[in-house]
Amino acid sequence: MKNLMLGIIDATTSFGGLQELTMVRSLAAVPYGGRYRLIDFALSNLVNSDVQSVAIFPKYQYRSLMDHLGSGKDWDLNRKRDGLFFFPPPFNTDKDHLASVFHYMKFHKDYFYRSTQEYAVIVGSNTICNLNYKNVLKEHIETGADITRIFKGGRPLNMCILKTSLLMELIESPNNDPNSTLSDILDRFARKLNVHHYEFSGYAVTIDTIQCYYKHSLDLLQPAIMKELFNPDNPIFTKVKDEPPTRYMSEAMVRNAQIANGSIIEGHVENSIIFRGVKIGKDAVVKNSIIMQKSQIEAGAYVDGAIIDKDVIIKKDVVITGDASSPVVIQKGSSIQGELMSS
Repeated sequence: MKNLMLGIIDATTSFGGLQELTMVRSLAAVPYGGRYRLIDFALSNLVNSDVQSVAIFPKYQYRSLMDHLGSGKDWDLNRKRDGLFFFPPPFNTDKDHLASVFHYMKFHKDYFYRSTQEYAVIVGSNTICNLNYKNVLKEHIETGADITRIFKGGRPLNMCILKTSLLMELIESPNNDPNSTLSDILDRFARKLNVHHYEFSGYAVTIDTIQCYYKHSLDLLQPAIMKELFNPDNPIFTKVKDEPPTRYMSEAMVRNAQIANGSIIEGHVENSIIFRGVKIGKDAVVKNSIIMQKSQIEAGAYVDGAIIDKDVIIKKDVVITGDASSPVVIQKGSSIQGELMSS
């Protein structure tokens, strides 16, 4: 089944419930798990399924996404034939800003016509799972389905497999509303086509709210979930950054935490995800929180139940408290000084 599938990542989706994290980046580029971006899971799953041609359709704020993906080298997609394709949105009118990925595909239909892969896999950019699409394709072929949609616990994961020729028919259909989502179009054609439901039994979550992001980020502190998501047989790839190991000073205390490389830990860290290059000062306390890349928690600060975006400085003795139902979110590049913040 090698190179039978064409990969399509829908990075046009946005959710108002994630606005604090997507004001300066696309949803696909939201940092996750200490060293990854959300799109890394979708892209790695495709690569691990022998997909050698991947098209990414972004919408808003995609500069950081382009910077993260580069030529696709870190996913072995910098190829002379096939590889990684990035298709920025063709905004012609104000209405196009509301359009879905199917509408954008029409502007790049030459890509599909020139492809040699018989099947296409369409996936969203905000689902966290480790899934091999070769198993889905096998069942798709065996059942004789026109479209196979992937579900988890009876809920759709915004993933499907279909023949590339059928995809082109759906894209070219004159009855499509430009704003129709993938689910809208599949539902519209469900009566005319043989639609099969593939039930995925592994760990899978879709990130669409701040509460969801917070909860499932901290899920990674559970060994069973970490073991399943980061299976060495199907690795999750990301942009490689060469940084020194984390330094733990003599006063540091760490319990049940994931800490990426390049950090300096002097204070207390518990039940938290710490990204690359973070500094936790002396006597500072970080609990039940997500601290993104190159942020600084200065001496004596107290952070509990928070999501701290990149390049944030929490000044000395500041107290920030939130909880799972309402985590405090500090936006990228902020400097918080001399004030009490709570959810």
